[in-house]
Amino acid sequence: MTHKVDFTVPEIEDFDSPHALFAELRNHCPVAWSDDMGGFWAVTKHADARHVLENWEMFTTTIQNVVPRVATTQRRPPLHLDPPHNKPYRNAIQRHLTPMKLSDWEKRMKPMVARFLDPWIEAGGDICKDFSFHLPIAMLADFFNLDADKAELIRVVGAEFNMALQRMDFDLLRAKSDELYDIAADLIADRHATPRDPETDPAASLLAVRVEGEPLPDDMILGALRQFLLVGIIAPTTFIGSMAVHLARHPEHHAELTANPDLVPEALEELLRLYTPYRGFARTAREDTEISGCPISKGDPVAIVFTSANRDAEVFPDPDSYRLDREARDLLTFGRGPHMCPGAPLARVLLRETLLQLTQKSVRLEQRGEIEMTNWPEYGPLSVSFDVKKR
Repeated sequence: MTHKVDFTVPEIEDFDSPHALFAELRNHCPVAWSDDMGGFWAVTKHADARHVLENWEMFTTTIQNVVPRVATTQRRPPLHLDPPHNKPYRNAIQRHLTPMKLSDWEKRMKPMVARFLDPWIEAGGDICKDFSFHLPIAMLADFFNLDADKAELIRVVGAEFNMALQRMDFDLLRAKSDELYDIAADLIADRHATPRDPETDPAASLLAVRVEGEPLPDDMILGALRQFLLVGIIAPTTFIGSMAVHLARHPEHHAELTANPDLVPEALEELLRLYTPYRGFARTAREDTEISGCPISKGDPVAIVFTSANRDAEVFPDPDSYRLDREARDLLTFGRGPHMCPGAPLARVLLRETLLQLTQKSVRLEQRGEIEMTNWPEYGPLSVSFDVKKR
């Protein structure tokens, strides 16, 4: 079906322009159609985003789950499955993210962050290329009990995958996706050959799951591992870049966190709201329906613009301001409903420790040069450099 075009996706963006565009859409056309990237509805208001995320019976994730559509190979649970089929994959990972295990991760994260951050604090430079890209890969390697060679391979292939995505080079994207599948397949083969305790190894946990007495299919476990390996790389990379840009623009906020490290958890939540790194997770309408009175046709892709919903003034007064006195933060940063990011608790541990060490080991960041931005479906810096004034 042909829709009236409400907006076009800009070819060139800067750090602030997406927020200006989304504010305009929220105020004048909160459910907006674009013919770009295959055509999609952008849902920009918080309440509408929640409606789509929570109403999985109407808005399925099994057809298209990101704008632009980049899934070119097999299904990757749990994101590509609706309830109840996604639950075994989520549960297998979440058993490794209990409060007790997260407490252990908090201890392990301190030296891990320092290992990568300290050289950057000393030299300055591109915080994405030289720090924030490396840290989450090290964490994922540790989480999945990968050896150093596999961690390095993920680092290289992950970087090439991300560059292909930014350039919309779909041939290269498919090739790099296949390489990530190969890494996941090697991990499964190793766990079959050398079984590990499901309580301490996420891949073994997936292999141990039984549904009505049957194991999960190997090809679906493969897709799940491929999904977990990649999604944990890009968002932390860009978001840490956004945090650094904010601190450089607002030295008073940097100074406040340096003087009062107990404020870091609250500050992180506010920064996650302001600079939400995903704007293109999507669902597909199962039937003709509507969102806030806007007709949606069966088969239409619907992008949930988290980056916009988290600046909705109806939920967050003075939405473009950094405020630590907000009484409640109904954040959609990690999603909502049956597909809320299962790795969110671990991501928060990583990001809290990063913000803490960044503000305790430096007193001032000064941006150097321009920001190279990511494209849809992400938001945030792909590359941004700083001069660092150390404590």
